[in-house]
Amino acid sequence: MSLHDTKILQIAAGAALLAGAAALGAWFALRKRPTAAQIELERRQFLTQSGRIVDGTLLDVAEIPGENGEILTMLQYDYRIGGVDYECSQDITLMGDVVSVAHVRSGFPCSVRYQPGNPQNSIVVAEKWSGLRVNLPRWCFENQEKLQSESLGPQTGD
Repeated sequence: MSLHDTKILQIAAGAALLAGAAALGAWFALRKRPTAAQIELERRQFLTQSGRIVDGTLLDVAEIPGENGEILTMLQYDYRIGGVDYECSQDITLMGDVVSVAHVRSGFPCSVRYQPGNPQNSIVVAEKWSGLRVNLPRWCFENQEKLQSESLGPQTGD
């Protein structure tokens, strides 16, 4: 192989590499990027499929103004993993068909799905899963009545 043929091969390889880099750059620049709603949907689907479940407590449902002036409905909850307390919130604004704000009761227990390697990444509701409990079990009310009667002390028949 002569020096001239080697030079032609080097030029062709450089042109092919340059064309490939240009095509890759054009693809990155022109590709359709996912919206924030699509990213959040994928996060909820990921946690529904692979997240672990832990007990938590619903703290509140708050409506806060968003960046573009819309009102966001945020579900606030807390949970404990490995002795560490986490207090998180989840945007449920677009999940009106999945969860009703009227069914959310502050102080009620709930189930929380979290990512094992990243426990602050968590959800309470998703499209195909809900950690909300509509009501407390009967035994909770019985124990509450018992605790209230004990805290009042002995009853006298005055």
